[in-house]
Amino acid sequence: MAWAPDRPAARGRATGRNGTTGTTALEVLRALESGPRGLTEAEADARLARHGENVFPGRRPDAWPRRFARSLRDPFTAVLFSLGLVSAALAAWGTACVIAVLVTVSCVLRATGEHRADRSAAALRELVAATATVRRRPAEPDAPVTRELPVEQLVPGDVVLLAPGDLVPADLRLLRTTGLTVHEAALTGESAPAAKGTAGDLCLQGSSVVSGSATGVVAATGADTILSGALPQDRGPRLPGPFDRSVNGIAWTLVRFMLLTAPLVLVASALLRGRGLETLPFAVAVAVGLTPEMLPVVVTTALARGAALLARGGEVIVRRLPALHDLGAVDVLCVDKTGTLTQDRPVFDRAVDPEGREDPAVLHWAAVAALWTLHLAELPAPDALDEALLDADEERGSGADGVEGVAALPCGPGRRIASALVRVPGGYEPGYGPGGPEPVLPGNVRTLTGGRGPAGTYVLVVKGAAEDVLERCTRVADGADGTDGPGVADGRPLSTADRARLAARADALAESGLRVLAVAVAERPASTGPYAPEDEQELTLAGFVGLRDALAPTAAEALTVLAGHGVAVKVLTGDHPGTAARACRELGLDPGEPLTAARIDAAGDAELARLAARTTVFARCAPEHKARVVRALRTAGHTTGFLGDGVNDLAALHAADVGICPRDGVPVAREAADVVLASKDLTALGRAVVTGRRSTGHIAAYLRITLSSNLGNVIAMLTAGLLLPFLPMLPAQVLVQNLCFDAAQLSLAFDRPAATVHERPTVLRPRALFRFMTAFGFLNAAADLATFGVLALTLRSAGSTGGQTAFHAGWFTENLLTQALVMLLLRAGRDAAERRAPLPVRLATTGLAVVGLLLPLSPLGPALGMAALPPLYYGLMAVVLTLYGAALAAARKRALTQ
Repeated sequence: MAWAPDRPAARGRATGRNGTTGTTALEVLRALESGPRGLTEAEADARLARHGENVFPGRRPDAWPRRFARSLRDPFTAVLFSLGLVSAALAAWGTACVIAVLVTVSCVLRATGEHRADRSAAALRELVAATATVRRRPAEPDAPVTRELPVEQLVPGDVVLLAPGDLVPADLRLLRTTGLTVHEAALTGESAPAAKGTAGDLCLQGSSVVSGSATGVVAATGADTILSGALPQDRGPRLPGPFDRSVNGIAWTLVRFMLLTAPLVLVASALLRGRGLETLPFAVAVAVGLTPEMLPVVVTTALARGAALLARGGEVIVRRLPALHDLGAVDVLCVDKTGTLTQDRPVFDRAVDPEGREDPAVLHWAAVAALWTLHLAELPAPDALDEALLDADEERGSGADGVEGVAALPCGPGRRIASALVRVPGGYEPGYGPGGPEPVLPGNVRTLTGGRGPAGTYVLVVKGAAEDVLERCTRVADGADGTDGPGVADGRPLSTADRARLAARADALAESGLRVLAVAVAERPASTGPYAPEDEQELTLAGFVGLRDALAPTAAEALTVLAGHGVAVKVLTGDHPGTAARACRELGLDPGEPLTAARIDAAGDAELARLAARTTVFARCAPEHKARVVRALRTAGHTTGFLGDGVNDLAALHAADVGICPRDGVPVAREAADVVLASKDLTALGRAVVTGRRSTGHIAAYLRITLSSNLGNVIAMLTAGLLLPFLPMLPAQVLVQNLCFDAAQLSLAFDRPAATVHERPTVLRPRALFRFMTAFGFLNAAADLATFGVLALTLRSAGSTGGQTAFHAGWFTENLLTQALVMLLLRAGRDAAERRAPLPVRLATTGLAVVGLLLPLSPLGPALGMAALPPLYYGLMAVVLTLYGAALAAARKRALTQ
């Protein structure tokens, strides 16, 4: 199902948004105040000043300060910022300053990473072709000059020349064409080139010339083009992705804990110890202790490092950092067929006679028609179908150059056949040369010539759409002439039943995923008159040629890799269901029963969600169908990525959790995407998925470690606050401890992920994290309470000033030692307890333990309210840590086996 933008200009020759009307070249030129010789340089400069440059008016990158301010909206950053304000209000300036530093570092890292990604995406845009062939005049009386001009300098009224391979640089009204076919897959989703007619036809920016040539006048540039205005305006806010949902869920759960914890500390202290507001700083410190202060920094660091690794190889640009997490969480990837699973060119598959038997002669005659249509119709280059036929015929050793071309009529607008009139010398037979072996091709030319002499005869060869060729046929080859193979000229008359049977055979070939051409021939007498379409009658059907889409070289490998990563691939295409299904089968992907646009339209949202979950191929899809399928998959609970490169993919890119676009996609699609690929190579996407999962694994490891440790500390602080006549830890000590612990955890970004992280989608799941946090938090609290017992045994007078400072030092040391142990045992990887940690992790945990042991003994110890501890404490603490480590390893092993 083709798509055209919902604008009058896209529906032929009616009035466009630029105001051009008319059906003749003269009317079009008059409407644009131009002429066939082009504009003068002075006129072009004036129009450039009036209309602006011919550039895509994409999203203007935000300035760095705006990115920085927007980073404050991150839930954890907002929580930290609020705690900093509370600390400042309580005159706890040390706490407020440290929190301010953390917030600033997090915002700087995020803003810098996104700014760098936008710069990389802008660099990719510069790699796209940027010139057009334009006809202009230096001054009014001068002759026109044809020259290359940067596309941004095109203005309405410029006369542009198109040749094969050119990108259409603006919206053009065609003035003259010669066999012009244009590839519009980026706009319509159709893989077959579209033929263009003559004056007044619209050729849209974003399409590309496949064959033929044309002259057109620029009708619209920049923001006035159909392509620039195709982005839906009523999209509404984008639904939150997996990363946003996960982080928001974790953040709000912690906020509830914090809002409950601080009042609980105040009330308990007032009721049991008679303390008043003097415990408010401690209550705030407890709330800070529960918060993973470094989470914004760790998250941004992990995602930015992964994005930098992908960008360094030039394969993938992550334009929105959270999209890297979402990419690792993707379990369904929706892709278009053309250009992604297949290349934008066909290849020969089979040639059959009217009875369905393999017949290489049918391919030969199709190649003859292709060759002489190219030479005699003055086409600049063959279209993709002709190239495939010529290549296949040459590979089989037949060659289409043994006949002499006389005349040819190519395909064109409204004409779906091409024909060539050739002269066949007497005795020539395709498939072998003079004096060569016996014929290898049935249905040879000797049958067609009737055995005439060396003067030869004229043969008309017609190929094209099956229904168009069949309606011109009056006979069908039946192979009953007694020659080396089935004949094609002396066949039997074509009956009504034969027509129905042959049409059904062509449909069956199309249903099997082939693009079908019918081939017919007829003898013609020598004539001095011009060859005309009226001569394409009373033909003999020789058979059918089937062509299929050439598979992308790495597509099969990529699908296997994605399947190994737990990502299901679904194909959303505007092509025929059989074509898409065949491509899937050849790539090793079971297509199942394709779902067509009509079935999608008939299904309700709930039914479509069920159908989409079990369907692989969605065919004949318009843009709204693609977007609806993506939304249905998300409704069914899948994390969905969509890979698209055209205007017809915009709605689906916006609807997906992760929008992905290749570098050579249309500008508006690149602007709408979260991830930009250097090419349509799915193997690069597989590597990006793995990188996203590694980054998410690092973030999850940090959360598991810090949340369980923080919860254990908070439980212990609340318990000690109720049992002890003094604060168990001063606010400054809580903050320093958290800073040391969180700084050490930055090394987790360098941890080696578990081997299984690549096998399944990875997402931050708040419920799973809080179950883990609860189980290991209470285990950590038990170690803290055991430390209180050790301190009670080793300190003679805990109630004195010296005893309080020693108590603070003992618990501070134990906290950092247990946290170093937690980092080693709960980091990423199933076998983390048995595997040697990477060097950065070992250095960080060693440093954490050294700080815990030496800081109370250093000159900073008294300043922080800590004093030296007796030697017995260290011996008993070693026993506690040994038991805690064993319990931690056993609990982790049990958690992983459940």
